[in-house]
Amino acid sequence: MNVRRLIPSTAVAGAVVLGLTALSACSTSDAADGGNGDKLKVTASFYPMQFLAEKIGGEHVAVTSLTKPGVEPHDLELTPRQIGSISESDYVLYLKGIQPAVDDAIKQSGVKNTVDAATLTTLENHGSEVSGHDHGEEGDEHGHEGEEAHEEHSEGDGHNHGEEGGADPHIWLDPVKYAEVAKGVGTSLEKADPDHAADYKKNTDALVAELGELNTAYETGLKNTATKTFITTHSAFGYLAERYGLTQQGIAGIDPEAEPSPARIQEIHTIAEKEKATTVFFETLASDRTAKTLAKDTGLRTGVLDPLEGITDKSRGADYIEVMESNLAALQKALGAK
Repeated sequence: MNVRRLIPSTAVAGAVVLGLTALSACSTSDAADGGNGDKLKVTASFYPMQFLAEKIGGEHVAVTSLTKPGVEPHDLELTPRQIGSISESDYVLYLKGIQPAVDDAIKQSGVKNTVDAATLTTLENHGSEVSGHDHGEEGDEHGHEGEEAHEEHSEGDGHNHGEEGGADPHIWLDPVKYAEVAKGVGTSLEKADPDHAADYKKNTDALVAELGELNTAYETGLKNTATKTFITTHSAFGYLAERYGLTQQGIAGIDPEAEPSPARIQEIHTIAEKEKATTVFFETLASDRTAKTLAKDTGLRTGVLDPLEGITDKSRGADYIEVMESNLAALQKALGAK
């Protein structure tokens, strides 16, 4: 198990209650003055946070991402220079629990305007009963109707968050939850830099509308499909599956490069036959070896489903919206959309 992917249960304790209240106590002048009358210096932890900061901040912000393109964000180690740059920021946007090194650095930075995206929406807690894919026969006995998707998301999606339980961090892969986060980021930027509040509000509204269109495209595009089950090496798509009535079957839990056990390969083969699954998905920032091995063993195709943890020249799109549209097209093909 890759412990760096885990979120302790305490990470989200009280998060929803806190919401944006922590920012109300912030001194807005600190951020404004820190920018020397120029752009607000924003540090984002990794790509999904960078995208929000750039889209909402627009011309008023200078955004630096701590995670460079092509780097697996869970494995990030910060340089002393990066740690120093956090302290010099006017505003920091991150997602607690994804990158422990970033969480520690932010805690010690003393920056007043720090926003944890996990506090801006509701995270799902998968409970301590989940242990990778040691589900025995449970794994292929789940119902697969849309109204049961929540239960499947909790029990059958391959997340393993340790004995203490924990929350799935991949909120950005659900356009509805991502829009909730965007609204919170917009509000917090208005407070951090009130001189440009009107522009932040306008940019937030535009992005939320764009995410609404993306959600509609997913709802429409995945409404009628031959199967509701998809197989993936990285169990990052639980929120997406839940939103659109799908079932995610992870190969080997939360580590995209973990080797599946022979028993799990057989289980996936059984599930694929029963649910008419066609495709094993892998991601752009990790090896496709596991997916290709499993596909060969089970007679399935392989495809790319991007968890959008970073954008590189291999990404199927230039930004979040374009890659999510590519993901939709890949899911439609794999699920047999009608």
